[in-house]
Amino acid sequence: MRYHILATDYDGTIAHHGKVKPKTIEALKQLKESGRKIVLVTGRELDELMTIFPEYGLFDLIVAENGALIYHPATMEEFLLGEQPPADFIQALHQQEVTPLSIGKVIVATWEPHQNKVLETIKHFGLEHQVIFNKGAVMILPPGINKSKGLHTALQRIHYSIHNTVAVGDAENDNAMLQAAECSVAVANALPSVKEAAAVVTKADHGEGVEEMIVQLLENDLASADERLIKHYLPLGKHEDESDFCIAPYRKGVLLAGSSGGGKSTLTIAFLESLVVHAYQFCLVDPEGDYIDFPSTVVLGDPEKEPSMEELKTLLKTSSQNVVLCVLAIPIDKRPAFFNEFLLTVNAIKHETGHPHWILLDEAHHLLPAKMEDSFFKIPESLNNIWLITTQPSLVNKAIMQNIGSIIAIGSEPHGMLHEFSKARNLALNASTVKPLEQGKAWVWNAETNKLPFIISTNEPRHIAKRHKRKYAKGNMDYNSFYFTGPEKKLHLKAYNIVIFTELAEGVDDETWMFHLKRNDYSKWFRYLVHDDELADLTKQVEDTEDNPRRSRDNIINLVRERYTAEA
Repeated sequence: MRYHILATDYDGTIAHHGKVKPKTIEALKQLKESGRKIVLVTGRELDELMTIFPEYGLFDLIVAENGALIYHPATMEEFLLGEQPPADFIQALHQQEVTPLSIGKVIVATWEPHQNKVLETIKHFGLEHQVIFNKGAVMILPPGINKSKGLHTALQRIHYSIHNTVAVGDAENDNAMLQAAECSVAVANALPSVKEAAAVVTKADHGEGVEEMIVQLLENDLASADERLIKHYLPLGKHEDESDFCIAPYRKGVLLAGSSGGGKSTLTIAFLESLVVHAYQFCLVDPEGDYIDFPSTVVLGDPEKEPSMEELKTLLKTSSQNVVLCVLAIPIDKRPAFFNEFLLTVNAIKHETGHPHWILLDEAHHLLPAKMEDSFFKIPESLNNIWLITTQPSLVNKAIMQNIGSIIAIGSEPHGMLHEFSKARNLALNASTVKPLEQGKAWVWNAETNKLPFIISTNEPRHIAKRHKRKYAKGNMDYNSFYFTGPEKKLHLKAYNIVIFTELAEGVDDETWMFHLKRNDYSKWFRYLVHDDELADLTKQVEDTEDNPRRSRDNIINLVRERYTAEA
């Protein structure tokens, strides 16, 4: 289930002339019986709402006063997001005969044409309050308070996410809420501007339109609306025509496969950054400690201590909290059993709330090895939004493959990666045109369509883990090492980190140095394997302009030492 929350406006949406029809109330009850929550978001004051709508207790939460007040009907708890304007401000409006004038616990409201008097009075008192319009109503609220803010806060209190929310409304003051929700719906009687921005517009008006939308929500989770939710899509790179390549935030899983050093972690970090920007919660299982320095996360586990499932449950309860599970302390042969426990834990949370929105498994062949019986893994058919990273699809257990919709293949053998994936999915694939690509490019194949694989240029991340920088400086980069070979391959000098690179660079002969310089090997290594674009750009300038072996060598070594060896 994608949408766990329905947030609806009152006047003009579920209500017509202030009244809600019995059929609309029955439709809302049916929606609750499906396990979803319903939230009423209204500009009305709470006492007034309770008087005209005695069935208010049907809602799990009520956001009243246009986002300024949150009420929990089951517990009768009330929470204010702001304060009322000062008494002398209200008195000044009375003196100017601004009538009617309604005074809530936070909101102060009147009607057009009094908006100019209201604005002048706000200016006179030096207040930062805002004015929000709603089909002739003029609402005065503290800065930053609107239906979006109120809904966000209400969802946080019950541990749900705006990304699992459908919002429905009809007027100007609903726009903030509709723009924030994952899926926006306008009833047929909505203002033209509201309908234009909505992902779904109902055929019927008012409560009947909401009933119509609820039927679709129960039938297929509003699947037809996805094509209009482009603003939520997650960018991964560029097509060959320079248009953006993005993936839907709710979809079958993605398999990222490629040889070691091909750029899998680079693309994964770029994807994580996209999830953070769009506020989708993720949980990443990290077998090698490669992501423990990624910002906006809490890390559970370390080389000596296994991550705790109880701690994981607590952290994932907050939809804005991302989690990295470091499983270095778990022996490889114990990791499949750990994965089953992990998936059971996370899937239970996801089933109830809709988040975490993405699960990422680095070195997925360690967690789901092909050598294990398929039946060992308890993979629910409904599992989606999973990102698997591996060196070879054939190493990953087939039990998970039916949950994977696309493959991104990088490195020197993309044809083989695509073939292994198509075999695991029992699908025919015409990959005769697939060829190796340079670093920073990838083949993409959507197994759910009949389209051919295509090429993208993958996004470069802004973040490089601190651990990586330490590893590049003094650690062992292993298969990402630089090799001084010379034009005739007589040498095989391995620089397995930056420090060793500078030491070898000072000692190699001029012919070997210039061979790699003219092939731009140094800048390529810095860009694609050390992941330092600034160093790569500066080195490329030296490669393109300097023909003297000693000067070019000194320049590049100095650039490296300024950034790495000096601080290491």
